[in-house]
Amino acid sequence: MRKRRVQEDVRRDQILGAAFAVACRQGIGGLTVRAVATQAGVSHALVLFHFGRKDRLVNELLDWVIAGTAVLHISDDVARFPHARDRLHALLQQEMTRLSHQPDHTRLFLEYWALGARREEIRTRISAELERYRAAFRVIMEELLRADPAAFDGMTPDGMAAVAVSWIHGCAVQAMVDPRRFDTDKYLAAVRGMIGRLG
Repeated sequence: MRKRRVQEDVRRDQILGAAFAVACRQGIGGLTVRAVATQAGVSHALVLFHFGRKDRLVNELLDWVIAGTAVLHISDDVARFPHARDRLHALLQQEMTRLSHQPDHTRLFLEYWALGARREEIRTRISAELERYRAAFRVIMEELLRADPAAFDGMTPDGMAAVAVSWIHGCAVQAMVDPRRFDTDKYLAAVRGMIGRLG
């Protein structure tokens, strides 16, 4: 029984991967059960067995896209830095690099965001995940403020987290728009240089 469950989970992930490929090619509007079945090389009935109907497939694909774009995983390499400032720098670089290498995820995430204007459950889901993402950054910003309050005078953890997330999402959009010319290191250097001159 357990082996069968594992096989079903693998098949389900395969179908979600196929749904992602179809949505990347044709947009969320082109995401049909038949197109996904063809892409996955499975029967129409098998897609229906796992997802029931198109709306559920669209919602489950959103969860899959969110897991790849709006969930913050702090790697062991980042967590090892003893100082919050170094961890923040490494985390910004990690996230900018990760998202800049996934332009299809970013494009679909933005398409879902637009779809959320008409579908409240999608808007609510995305907003909750984005808030969780900002909250993860808020923790490191609080630590930065405690460690060196004079350096960040007048700033709040919420404001600093919002700026960090804006940099990351801006990076992801730039990489999606112009992937050949986008360079994470140059982006970070430009941000540091501009902030230094503004300060």
